[in-house]
Amino acid sequence: MNLRSIINLFSILVIFFSISFVLPMLVSWIYMDKSLNIFIATFLIVFTFGLSGWYFTKGSIKDLSQSDGFIIITFFWIILSVAGSIPFYLSGMSFIDAFFESMSGITTTGATVLSGLDDLPQSLLFYRQLLQWMGGMGLIVLAIAVMPLLGIGGGQLYKAEIPGAMNDQKLTPRIKETAQALWAIYVVLTLACAFLYFIGGMSGFDAISHSLSTVSIGGFSTHDLSIGYFDSNVIELICIVFMLLSALSFTLHYFAFYMKKPLKYFYDPEFRFFISIIFFIFMITVLINLFSPNSNADISDLLFQSISIMTTTGFSVGDTSGWAPSIGFLLLIGAFIGACSGSVGGGVKSWRVLIMINYAYITLKKMVHPNAVISLKIGSKSVDDSVASSVWGFFSIYVISFIILLLSLLITGLDFESAFSAIGACLNNLGPGLGEVSNNYQSVTPIGKLILSFAMILGRLEIFTLLVLLTPAFWNK
Repeated sequence: MNLRSIINLFSILVIFFSISFVLPMLVSWIYMDKSLNIFIATFLIVFTFGLSGWYFTKGSIKDLSQSDGFIIITFFWIILSVAGSIPFYLSGMSFIDAFFESMSGITTTGATVLSGLDDLPQSLLFYRQLLQWMGGMGLIVLAIAVMPLLGIGGGQLYKAEIPGAMNDQKLTPRIKETAQALWAIYVVLTLACAFLYFIGGMSGFDAISHSLSTVSIGGFSTHDLSIGYFDSNVIELICIVFMLLSALSFTLHYFAFYMKKPLKYFYDPEFRFFISIIFFIFMITVLINLFSPNSNADISDLLFQSISIMTTTGFSVGDTSGWAPSIGFLLLIGAFIGACSGSVGGGVKSWRVLIMINYAYITLKKMVHPNAVISLKIGSKSVDDSVASSVWGFFSIYVISFIILLLSLLITGLDFESAFSAIGACLNNLGPGLGEVSNNYQSVTPIGKLILSFAMILGRLEIFTLLVLLTPAFWNK
């Protein structure tokens, strides 16, 4: 492990992050909301910290190993969350609450301890949205697009930051160009979303703010009623479209936008599976609502909520207290499946679930026909048994992690329904849960919030990246 090189790289990334506080400063100045000093102080603290680290380690840049990449990715998210919590702390929140809010934002989870959002300063509201937008594609990927200009290679970081199918798909020959292509698509989607929101009836501030959290699949809003505040079918439709676009693999967007191959969407088996699951869950919610005498949900609300939860965004359009309880649990199960690989969404990821289902089916066929030679195929591509085994290994660790986190949260005194949904929502980077955490997480104890913060980063880094650091074998290399 090259400690000085790691600290140097950390410092550069922190300096980049400090620049993000300029935008909330500008918003505070425009709206004169008296939070300007908070963001100026935060900028100076974070920038000074990063500059000091860079100064004392400059000239120590060396090639980074893959092990160094795991360390940088994990600890940077933690440091980033601590730095991001400073404005919340200076605005009067406790350190634990501030850290929880920051971690929720940067991991695009969308769980919050805040209430009365409509009365908060605009700069603080905008800052929450900006945290999610930066975390959506990952500040690390942004840094990779810039670091080659500084003479720093970023291939190892990219591999650690984007697990799953994207690991082996370099969309362009050089990693810098890959990161730039991803961010270009991300920015275009954000601008298009903001423009349509504005045309659809949102104010300029709300349009920009909600585009940041929609495209990042974060779910933060500037209003307590979330998207339901606007009471507009047009805005809900725009939100649905961009939640779905952001939940799809950015590999597909690259082929559609850069390679002029839009039909790639329909040939992709994960895309078809993801859309099918959303439709299947939506139809079940409709049937439950139809045959439950005390359930009074509108069909349009069920569709919006199904897509919002399945994409792990977490927006809402109204009061769900009158819905059948089974609908909430069904949607939560859908969030466990999650978005597509290579997207900014959370969950186990649809491609893993697709592989597990097909592998289980093949196993059953082999039990009926022991001598048959049956290969695992997803679409037109064969999948090695080693890949299927690693997917099942991931799922096993995922389930074990979920159980341990659930037991830990139950010990803090939270009831089972709330604890189960809170862990599910945070581990899948969803946000809203059920029971006591359906609106916010204020009732969770400080220890519980730390447990949930750990679940957020565990889910954001797709478990392996973080848990590998906890193994003795990693540090004995």
